[in-house]
Parts: sequence; structure tokens; C-alpha cells
Amino acid sequence: MFALDHALAQDIVDRAMAILPCNVNVMDYLGIIIGSGEAERLYTRHEGAQLVLANSRVVEIDSHTAKQLSGVRPGVNLPLMLENRLVGVLGITGEPDDVRVYAELVKMTAEMLMEHRRQQADQRWRQQRSEDLLSRLLLGDGPDSLIDEAEKLGLQPHLPRQAVLIELAGDGIDSDKVGHWLTGRYANSWCMAGEPGLLYWCRAVGKDRDDALLLEQFDEQGWSVTRMGTTEQTPDLAGLRQACVAARDLLDYARHIKPQQKLLRLDTHRLPVLFWRYRHDWLAQRVAEPIQRLSGQTQLLDTLRSWFDYSGESQACADALGIHRNSLRYRLEKIAEVSGCDPYRTDDLLRLYLGLEMTPRP
Repeated sequence: MFALDHALAQDIVDRAMAILPCNVNVMDYLGIIIGSGEAERLYTRHEGAQLVLANSRVVEIDSHTAKQLSGVRPGVNLPLMLENRLVGVLGITGEPDDVRVYAELVKMTAEMLMEHRRQQADQRWRQQRSEDLLSRLLLGDGPDSLIDEAEKLGLQPHLPRQAVLIELAGDGIDSDKVGHWLTGRYANSWCMAGEPGLLYWCRAVGKDRDDALLLEQFDEQGWSVTRMGTTEQTPDLAGLRQACVAARDLLDYARHIKPQQKLLRLDTHRLPVLFWRYRHDWLAQRVAEPIQRLSGQTQLLDTLRSWFDYSGESQACADALGIHRNSLRYRLEKIAEVSGCDPYRTDDLLRLYLGLEMTPRP
């Protein structure tokens, strides 16, 4: 519920008195002066305002009437209305015939300022409530009953969406500002700040977007992004909730395994991200044992990564490493000897690949 406070009341007074040659007072719903051009009258009771509040009408007091009342000056006192509710009183000091027109104009201005302030407060509340709802629906354990409230707030929770997780570089970037920019440019977007430096962006399904171009636009705005992970589109809220979890795993995987890669898509890293999520599981640790045996063997590990990057194409892999094919063959044989897994055998190759994807780079 809107309440007229001192800051707004004094703002109304200051604006009016900047152009009017008379004193202006603003009273609250109790008839107490909370804004005035005469500071000594602040927080005192105003008799004229009492009459306005009691009768919900304009009260004019001329010089003759003022002499009959205690501490009252001539003037016009008008009810301040907001959504057909009496919330305060506006008083202008002077003979009614002289200030009546001014009073009506100031009343109109005051009510416009109050409506603007109410709309701002309502917008802030809706934004905060929306963020709380989305956080509970997507990142917490919020009940599905919150979906109805999300519908009433216009969040359209049943739209298909895609989860995108953005990792901002450093602590100097305001994630709220980035979120406002995204929601302003992409209709029906949701943005939520997660862990420090992480921004969840759930964008509505639409035309294909150029994520590389988006990263360039972030740079143009002065927002340094360390990396960004995208997931596939999901048809419902339950799928989107899982996609947000997967996006977090994707960036955690990239942070440790592919630190130089800025843009990652889950659909091209699904298998390694799955094993990364469960890398501390006993079975997963046994899968990674051959790679552990290669620990400290930088040349062999780099060779193995290149072998996977080039899908086992010997010449392309050798060229990338700057070595002869025979040298590559020798290194692969050495990998088999140390790790116990042969890179030319499918089962062993898969074990080496998954082990490498579960082991953080030094």
C-alpha cells in the first residue's frame, strides 16, 4: 500500500515553491506536516488538513476565519488522491482568491508525482518478486504451485526456453545491469544472478541467435565475459530446471578442462560433462585410473589430447604437434605402455578419453 513519506512530500514542496511566490505544505493521512517551505512547521499538526481529512473535500480558510483558529494561516487545502483513496493533504498559504488556481495546478502535479512513485515501487516489487519466484522455480526447491503466481506476473512459465549460463570476469561487473540489457533486447527472457559472477539467462525459443556476435556485443558494452555455456531448447519448466543444472556443470567442466574456450555448447560436450559431473564417483575414478598413471607426463598428455582433437587422424595430429608420424606412433605406444590402455583399441580409447575429460589440467 502506498504511503506518502517525507522525501516525496518535500520534493513536491520544493518543485512547487521553485515557481510559486507562496509557502506550500504537504500533510500525511494523519494531518501532520511532512513537507514544508517552513522547516519549523515540520511534524506539527495542521488544522486545515484535519478538516480536509474529516470531510474529504477542499477547505479554504481566509484571513477572517484564520483568526478564529489556533495556529492557522489563510490558505487553500486540498485532498491528495491516489487510486480514489485519500492519502494526504496539500496546503498553499495565502488568500484563497489569490492562490486557488495555483493550488489546483500543484495538486495535479503532486498526484502525478505520487502515481509515478507508486508505479516505480510496484515495478520494483514485481521485479524482486519475479526474481525470487524464478530463483525458487529454477535453482531451488520451489513447489509447482508457484507457477500460477508466475503466470499472474506475466512471466509465461510454459514457454519453451533455452538455458544460457554466463560467467562474468571479475567483481566489477553488475550482473543486474547485464540482465536488464538482455531482457530488454530479447522478449520473454528470464535473468537470474546465481553464484557470484554467474548469470542465468533463460531465453525464449525463437530465431537462431549468433552467440559469438553476442559475446562481441558484451565486449562493446564493457562487460568482460570469461565464458558462456548454452544448452538445448527445453519444452517445459521441468526440463529448463535440469538444463540450468547442466549449464552449471558445463561451465565448471570448461573452467578446469578447456579454460581457453569462451563459448561452449552442451550438445557438443554432453558425454564429457556427464562424466565430469560424476568424476568423484568410485566407478568414474576407476575409469580415470589410466590417465592418473600419465600424471606428470606433459608430452604424452598433450599428444593424447591432440589425438582426440583430430579424431585419430595420424597425419593431422602429427602436423599439429610438429612431429613426424613415426614419432607420433612412438608416443602412442609409450602412452599404451604407461597407462595400460592402447589408443588404437576402442574400449581403451574411450577410457582414455573419458579419463582425460575428468582430470583437471594442472
